[in-house]
Amino acid sequence: MSEQGLREIVDLPDVGIVMADGVRLSARVWMPVDAGEDPVPAVLEHLPYRKRDGTCGRDEVSHPWMAARGYAMVRVDMRGNGDSYGHMEDEYTAQELADAVEVINWLAAQDWCNGHVGMQGISWGGFNCLQTAYLQPEPLKAVISICSTVDRFADDIHYKGGCLLNENLAWSSTMWAYSSRPPDPALRADWREIWMERLKNEPFLIAGWLKHQRRDAFWQHGSVCEDYSRIKAKVLAIGGWADGYKNAVPALIENIEGAKGITGPWVHLYPHIAVPEPRIGFLQEAKRWWDKWLKGIETGVESDPAFRGYVMEGYRPSRFNAPRKGVWIADAATGGKMRVLPLGPDGQLGVAGETRALVASPAHCGLAGGEYYAIGRGPELSGDQREDDIYSAVWTGAALARSVDIVGRPRVRLRLSADAPQGQICVRLNHVHPDGASTRVSFAVLNLTHRNGAANPGPMPVGEVQALELELDHIAYRVPEGHRLAVAVSSAYWPLIWPAPEAARLVVHGGALELPERALAQADEWRFEPAEGAAGWQTEELRAPRNEKHVSTDHETGLVTLTINDDFGKRRDRAHGLVSGGVSRETWVIHPEDPLSARGITHWTEETEREGLALRTETFAEMRCDRDMFYLTGRLEAYENDVLVSARDVSEHVPRDMM
Repeated sequence: MSEQGLREIVDLPDVGIVMADGVRLSARVWMPVDAGEDPVPAVLEHLPYRKRDGTCGRDEVSHPWMAARGYAMVRVDMRGNGDSYGHMEDEYTAQELADAVEVINWLAAQDWCNGHVGMQGISWGGFNCLQTAYLQPEPLKAVISICSTVDRFADDIHYKGGCLLNENLAWSSTMWAYSSRPPDPALRADWREIWMERLKNEPFLIAGWLKHQRRDAFWQHGSVCEDYSRIKAKVLAIGGWADGYKNAVPALIENIEGAKGITGPWVHLYPHIAVPEPRIGFLQEAKRWWDKWLKGIETGVESDPAFRGYVMEGYRPSRFNAPRKGVWIADAATGGKMRVLPLGPDGQLGVAGETRALVASPAHCGLAGGEYYAIGRGPELSGDQREDDIYSAVWTGAALARSVDIVGRPRVRLRLSADAPQGQICVRLNHVHPDGASTRVSFAVLNLTHRNGAANPGPMPVGEVQALELELDHIAYRVPEGHRLAVAVSSAYWPLIWPAPEAARLVVHGGALELPERALAQADEWRFEPAEGAAGWQTEELRAPRNEKHVSTDHETGLVTLTINDDFGKRRDRAHGLVSGGVSRETWVIHPEDPLSARGITHWTEETEREGLALRTETFAEMRCDRDMFYLTGRLEAYENDVLVSARDVSEHVPRDMM
């Protein structure tokens, strides 16, 4: 034992775990050196993101810290990724989850493990730890799921409110690039053979995802909301208000006995390294969770409030991740008491009376919406909502006589008619500052053909008034005294969602905002320890990261183009020398008067290098449409020392299904 009772640890970079079908998975394991004599619980993180050079930034901060406190922290590369063998077919497949179960059973059987296993992860890892718990492997006693979902159709990067998220193309392009990289040649003598097989079998994921435009069995698989009662492991769920996944934490604590939830102001990052600040001592919270459920130490976690959330004090609209002032609340539930505010005449919110408002937004409305999948790089958050309000119907309330804490899931009920059988709407809840600046608090989108459910959509009856209800994303936000609330309704939200086949003209005949108000928090009701961690990833920077975002209008063609370029930089691992780098490029093009002009274009570069060896993949993808069809193309190129060694083209067209 070292200073303060911490245990000396060992870092094992390439532990082989052989699956029943003979495929060897590669694990990196941090554990106490004396675990063979004094066994410890194991905590698994099972990902496709490459432990050798992909998730090192967070792994090196977190896993050594926890290992020194008596745990074996196990980071496994999923089959077909990183230093593991095999092929990846899709996300969250039965094979992926079967591998996770097999790994858990293998861990529990090791002489350095006490037989108890936990599973944690963020995003993909947050999803699959819940999905693995759903399968009930006996050694799995607890999970920590961060930035995840319970419903793969309603709340992932594919569809939202029955609308096609453009993140569907963006994320497919990301994985097209991520998974096409070779293993580290220093670990695999047969690295080139593995790489060539990987390139030959790499799935063009968007083509499969786009063939399921309804909530069918494809999406039901892996959606734990199908039967929450199957999850017997103890669940700690964590989320961020600036993340795309805001709704899983409340769903889990409302539906799984004993589940606990924490939501802070963060984007899609672990909360001890996240922005916007403040951060929290996530590792200390995780240790309390694991100590109780994997070691049987009484830490009091079962008596923690069901929900601990950060109420953000109303802030100025900004695309950057500036720190958020606010207070921590501690509640037994996740929502406040609903207050009904009518959408009244003349754009008045909270005033009863008849209203009739035309909504006919141009196709490029939504450019102030920011990125769905914010991960802490550059100007990615929503901006001043006045930019989109000019294309929307807006109802604005009177100046507030008192500050209001909005905690929970706002709802907007509408009576709506349309002049076309297909269309879409976006509803935004905004905080209007005294000078007119407008911050987006929460929002929802709806494909009007999905108004009665996503399993069996139907056309909108033309000219008939329909009653609709939209649930906005969960939020905890304080609107100060003297400021105002507003509801904005648009018929487009580009580039967050792909447009409907035609620009429907909508009429709002009435409606109301249902606002979840909580008693004003006067001070912090819970205090977390400050963020801690190990020394972190030691690298030599070879190219600095850089982020760019531009919107331009071609005044000859009328096309509006959004360009997002993210250079993730290039670095050398000081411990083992592997060089890694990457650049992503996205372009989104549309004509304000023509939804069929929509086009998404991506290009990724991934670099893997060692002395005398430079390996690179270039991936390209494009999506466009006409009234009846989506058209997809992709190209995957691989280079060894700047010589093209592999190239593959794909092309698919997928019929539109009320989308």
